Amino acid sequence: MKFGTGSHLTYCMNIHPGEAWTDQADALATYVSAVQRERVGEGGAFGVGLRLGDQAARALQAPDHLAALKSQLEAANQYVFTINGFPYGSFHGTRIKEQVYAPDWSQPERGTYTRRLADILVALEPPSGVGSISTVPGGYRYAIKDEPHLEAIVRQLMETVAYLADLEARTGCCIQLGLEPEPDCLLETTDEGVRFFEEHLLRRGRTWLSRQLGAGKTAAESWIRRHLGICLDTCHAALQFEDPLVAWQRYQRAGINVSKVQLSAALEGSNNAAMRQALLPFAEPVYLHQTRWRDPAGKVCGAPDLEEALDTLSTCPEGWALRVHFHVPLCWSGTAPLKSTRQTLTPAFWQHLVQQPKLHVEIETYTFDVLPPDLKAGPVTTSIIQEYEWVMDQIGEVTSPYQSTGQPAR
Repeated sequence: MKFGTGSHLTYCMNIHPGEAWTDQADALATYVSAVQRERVGEGGAFGVGLRLGDQAARALQAPDHLAALKSQLEAANQYVFTINGFPYGSFHGTRIKEQVYAPDWSQPERGTYTRRLADILVALEPPSGVGSISTVPGGYRYAIKDEPHLEAIVRQLMETVAYLADLEARTGCCIQLGLEPEPDCLLETTDEGVRFFEEHLLRRGRTWLSRQLGAGKTAAESWIRRHLGICLDTCHAALQFEDPLVAWQRYQRAGINVSKVQLSAALEGSNNAAMRQALLPFAEPVYLHQTRWRDPAGKVCGAPDLEEALDTLSTCPEGWALRVHFHVPLCWSGTAPLKSTRQTLTPAFWQHLVQQPKLHVEIETYTFDVLPPDLKAGPVTTSIIQEYEWVMDQIGEVTSPYQSTGQPAR
């Protein structure tokens, strides 16, 4: 779906279980097509945010499998402009927790997998010859052991930048990789994201890339800025008590490309017994639910998962603001004492969003399977449609008319 000045809106298919490429093909035919009919009507072009793990990416290297996927997309008038390349392995139905960050960017498997995704995205011909891939922000902070580990992360990212630059030279298609800052990762806050780019990628990485490719540092830096940037997840920004718009503008001032914006919301409230009791159903065993709280002086503290946070918060003063990494539906405003951080998506945020040219925007509420029953709107397609309606209402407040139909520009 298109809006604004050539921008594209989709939802992330990581909400649908399945690791085989045929699972994703089935989800396209079943769920995506149902949302497509509701939002743009029969025959309207619909943007897709694929989620492909390593198993699916390997399978789609087979020309017949990739041709079958392309034919299916074309027949349904669906187009892929972005891929979620964060979860390498299983993402539903089993304990994921910190394993979602493995392999991290120090491991060759992460680079090889991501480059496969880039090849697939190029073959699927994203609109205007630009595709985006979101990825792990380096790795899980507690698993990054030492300086050589960090250097390996930078080197593997630079090898991928070199690959993407060569891919564009060969195909004319620009693939932009977005590191997605997240609590307890190497890149957690906006300041850490900017610092990593300036001190590691644009200093050490640029030097390494220049030597490897026999090019000047100016050319190396231009490749880094063109092919490597940030995927801004608004839930993750809010968890750090950051304003998503301020974070976005901070990256832009630093010359760091925001290749994709993921629209999502976290749980929030004030620390008290009722709030802690209301949070118990969200302490589930599949995903990490990093929790942050802020004292009256503005200091942000946290715990790596909700269960540990609840134990700690029971000894903290009441009234402290707290936020939990649990992607709740955007269309849900909260039920006392629980609230949603969607209020951080202000009119100014939406105005900035619609002003960006050719932006990639993705609704990312992947927790449908583990939501408490009273937060589920019914079948998953109903929930996705309600997410679209809420987002489109916000966009409609700052731009008119909303452009939701028509062929994508190619």
